[in-house]
Amino acid sequence: AMMMQNARHVDWGDRSVAIPVFLTVVLMPFTYTITTGVAAGVISYSAIKLAQGRAREVGAFMWGLTVIFIVFFALNPIESWLGVH
Repeated sequence: AMMMQNARHVDWGDRSVAIPVFLTVVLMPFTYTITTGVAAGVISYSAIKLAQGRAREVGAFMWGLTVIFIVFFALNPIESWLGVH
């Protein structure tokens, strides 16, 4: 409920912001983990800005988080594929 109060301040007309916010808000309760929701939001925000040719608007810290979250999502499938746990 508290998180949804802040959603009214989002510029829903700007899809480069609205889509990551939507993914973050929706994935948190559906996956039962805050990390997955935040990771999806960070990755989608950076990817959308990159696709729009506006990558310079994304700061170095956010790019670092994007890489960390991509590795976070990629590790489990890679470990399973290699048979490592």
